[in-house]
Amino acid sequence: MNAPLPQHLLPEIHQRETPAALIDALKARFAERCSTALVVREQHGRDESSFAAPPPSAVVFAESTQDVADAVKLAGQYNVPVIPFGVGTSLEGHLLAVQGGISIDVSRMNKVLSINAEDLTVTVQPGVTRKQLNEEVKSTGLFFPIDPGADATLGGMSATRASGTNAVRYGTMRENVLALEVVTADGSVIRTGTRAKKSSAGYDLTRLMVGSEGTLGVITEVTVRLYPLPEAISAAVCSFPSIEAAVRTTIEVIQLGVPIARVELIDHNTVRMVNTHSKLTLREEPMLLMEFHGTPSSVKEQAELVQELASGHGGNAFEWASTPEERTRLWTARHNAYFAAIQSRPGCRAISTDTCVPISRLADCLLESVAEVDASGIPYFLVGHVGDGNFHFGYLIDPAIPKEREVAEALNHKLVARALALEGTCTGEHGVGLHKMDFLVTETGDGAVDMMRTIKRALDPKNIMNPGKIFSLS
Repeated sequence: MNAPLPQHLLPEIHQRETPAALIDALKARFAERCSTALVVREQHGRDESSFAAPPPSAVVFAESTQDVADAVKLAGQYNVPVIPFGVGTSLEGHLLAVQGGISIDVSRMNKVLSINAEDLTVTVQPGVTRKQLNEEVKSTGLFFPIDPGADATLGGMSATRASGTNAVRYGTMRENVLALEVVTADGSVIRTGTRAKKSSAGYDLTRLMVGSEGTLGVITEVTVRLYPLPEAISAAVCSFPSIEAAVRTTIEVIQLGVPIARVELIDHNTVRMVNTHSKLTLREEPMLLMEFHGTPSSVKEQAELVQELASGHGGNAFEWASTPEERTRLWTARHNAYFAAIQSRPGCRAISTDTCVPISRLADCLLESVAEVDASGIPYFLVGHVGDGNFHFGYLIDPAIPKEREVAEALNHKLVARALALEGTCTGEHGVGLHKMDFLVTETGDGAVDMMRTIKRALDPKNIMNPGKIFSLS
């Protein structure tokens, strides 16, 4: 059972009526691809967050840009909200129908439209997942590096400005999306950007849409950068006597300019959970999971330097995983950390945090936060893309015990306040959604949020595009 929405969100929570005439019009246009079955609506009315809200009134399964445009136009005629849906892996309540409306499922729009290997670009429909994309381009010797863990869709990853384990070397969706096709609130179809590497032509509408979380339009096509597959890849795990030792090692690696591809922190709690879930035998101590990309000689040089730095901080049990099977086993275990944690306390829900700070302030932020959650008694897991200063606590709460949610939310507020004081952000990659709306105002200030409201009202005057997310319009 998910928890009810927090009190501070209630002004944005009101169900708009979905007229029967709209449902009739959608069924006439989409036939069996418009569903009002409760089980389908419930599936599209929840994500991986800990919040609960009534499901959408209907689900439209779009198969083309024209389908999306027609659904948006019909919804607009009746002033009914539209909520884009990919595969439902978001963590901040992005998919919840907090003001009612219809869900537009784009998962069937899953074609790779064009691979331009010579230019290192690919154009896809929004329902293409990252694993599907990499499978389809691997014969070209290229790959798409953005890896948020879940097998998310490219449309959803663009909408939330996702990143993940490879961001320390390859950047986030912000750096890797070149162009978009978007259906706007009035059902028009626009294109932003080109396949050119750079442009100074007008406002950067691509960057405006990347990270807009479905509040300005529905993404129907994405052009992203590809990268050559590294000649050599090697992964390693290294255990440490403390979280501080692991973090200090990471800071030195980054400040020395080592071009490490991935560096993930896993605390001892999470290692224990992962061992149980994935049937591994990792040492149950704080751990860095690293990956090196390049030529055989450069990978060897990087790894030896990192091993030397780690040894200086008490790092031990440096173990290599050079074969694809070994690397996959390690990274699959890391990506399953969330599910391993959930299973460690049956019936629990995870309240996820997502702070990111300048790398020089990482130890200060992380160590104080660990001390706080240890003192609270709340079970938790801790993982982090620490190479770029981003880390996540997952507070494991019993949704039937309100006090546990109160404690977890208080911990989260303290963590975000600390990150902001250190010139960081309340969300490095998950997005704002519902959970971080108050934090956005604190981080950016009233003036910046007012500017966002001005943009939202100009582009979506009826407030039908995923309303009630990112900020309040009042």
